[in-house]
Amino acid sequence: MKQAGLAAWLVPSADPHLSEYLPGRWQGREWLSGFTGSVGTLVVTADFAGLWVDSRYWVQAEAQLTGTGVQLMKMFGGQQSAPHIDWLAQNVPAGATVGVDGAVLGVAAARALTDALKARGVELRTDLDLLDT
Repeated sequence: MKQAGLAAWLVPSADPHLSEYLPGRWQGREWLSGFTGSVGTLVVTADFAGLWVDSRYWVQAEAQLTGTGVQLMKMFGGQQSAPHIDWLAQNVPAGATVGVDGAVLGVAAARALTDALKARGVELRTDLDLLDT
C-alpha cells in the first residue's frame, strides 16, 4: 500500500464476473482476514483493518476474526448506502488515495465509491491488484 501511495485498500467479496461463489484466486478477503463467509468487505489502512458483514455472519466473523487484528464492523438492514464506503469517506484524509482492484468492482459500486470519495477530496485508484504482485 505504501509503495502504491494508498491510504486504504478495499477488498470486496467478488471476482471479475461478480460470481456468487469465488474461485480460490479471488478469495483475497478470506486470505487477508481469515473470514470464510461468502459475503463481506474488508478495508485495510496503515492502522486499521475492518470487515463489514451483515447479521447472517456476525457470529462466524466474530469467531474467525478473534486475534487477527481485524475489527468486525456490523452492517444493519435498512442502511441507505454501503457502510464501508461511508467509513472510507469519513476516515481517509482529503488528498489521499483509496485503492481497489477495479476488475472486481461492479459499475454501481464503483460509482457510489467514486462519488463518496470525490465529495471528500479523496482519489480512487482501480488500476491495481495488490494481491497479485
